[in-house]
Amino acid sequence: MARPRLLADIGPLRRSADFRRLYLGQLVSFLGTQLTVVAVPYQAFLLTRSSLVVGLLSLAQLGPLVVGSLLGGSVADATDRRRLLLVTQVLLALTSAGLALNAGRAHPALWPLFACSAVAAGFSGVDSPTRGAVIPALVDRASLPAAYALWQILIQTGVVAGPALAGLLLSGFGAAPVYWIDVATFSVALAGVARMRPVPPEGGGTRAGLRSVVEGLRFLRGRRALTGTFVVDLDAMIFGMPRALFPALGTGLYRGGATAVGLLYAAPGAGALAGALLTGWVGRIRRQGRAVLLAVVVWGLAIAGFGLARWLPLGLLLLAGAGAADVVSAVFRNTILQLSVPDALRGRLSGIHIAVVTGGPRLGDLEAGSVAALAGPRFSVVSGGLAAVAGVALIAWLLPEFRGHRSSEAAAGPTSTLPEAGAAEREGGL
Repeated sequence: MARPRLLADIGPLRRSADFRRLYLGQLVSFLGTQLTVVAVPYQAFLLTRSSLVVGLLSLAQLGPLVVGSLLGGSVADATDRRRLLLVTQVLLALTSAGLALNAGRAHPALWPLFACSAVAAGFSGVDSPTRGAVIPALVDRASLPAAYALWQILIQTGVVAGPALAGLLLSGFGAAPVYWIDVATFSVALAGVARMRPVPPEGGGTRAGLRSVVEGLRFLRGRRALTGTFVVDLDAMIFGMPRALFPALGTGLYRGGATAVGLLYAAPGAGALAGALLTGWVGRIRRQGRAVLLAVVVWGLAIAGFGLARWLPLGLLLLAGAGAADVVSAVFRNTILQLSVPDALRGRLSGIHIAVVTGGPRLGDLEAGSVAALAGPRFSVVSGGLAAVAGVALIAWLLPEFRGHRSSEAAAGPTSTLPEAGAAEREGGL
């Protein structure tokens, strides 16, 4: 009898040279991106001493991000996805250069943080669904759960190392060198994508535009299990994401300055990385909807516990536990999405997915900052975590098709036609 796998399956990296090239390039680039993710709100907080401004900074990114994700998904279904990735890497590097130039001034202004972050969010909205649509074309269907688990390792490696490194660099050198390092890392991503084969959409693609976007949104209608993957993530991120409060908590409650702020940003990623490294078991889980719901409950409880913690190491441990739960949710949500969508629509559905998973935390930043301005940061964190748990109960009640979703219910393979609406309902479940 074969021993059950515990550690992550690296088979997709061994078997697909193009997936390996994409992966290694993005590993370096994402590390640089995480430096900027910490530097921008930290710089904004130093300029204003306001958690609400940090939340508004995220709100400024929300519109461009959602529009970019939806239109980017449409473009990804209409053109060579490899070429589109090359363009977005260059544009994102330019926005980081703009941040670096502003930070290098004797008196940095606040408005470039809003402007560059908003533009970068729009470009990222195009970049992310394109990558999401590329991955299923680089690995076989059976390897998708393992490929997404590996992608979570990539993301969480950046989320751990990037903020921790950012805290040290910001303390020692300031914001400008941090942004320039981010610019340099995009060259590695460009080199990896440039060596990949072209990745055109199957069937020649569809014409990009508003009608194409609407077609992607229409695909969700009647597919309640698929809709559940978006709704449950919005619940977790809008109510349970406390990152807008990290600058205030790190410099105030924990009195650790930039180093403590960097550790707070890194802690969820550390837990998520540990969780991603131990994802060998995910292929054996059939009740994937239930697994997502349980993971979000753990996330919410851990966040609420973090809000009660006055000791920094305990707070970091609870954030790490939340991150581990989040990565489990992410692996199963990605698998449900990509195995339920035909290739012709993958770009657009990936765009909707990216709009949700990246837009949700930005709404969460605004929610956390607003509540903190009224009742203090600790109340904001605790109430948000408990609200996320309550949201899970509501979702499980309103979307039983998602709660009972099984992996065997994936309706569309890479080359199949659109599945009929209501497939999940006919399969039944808990």
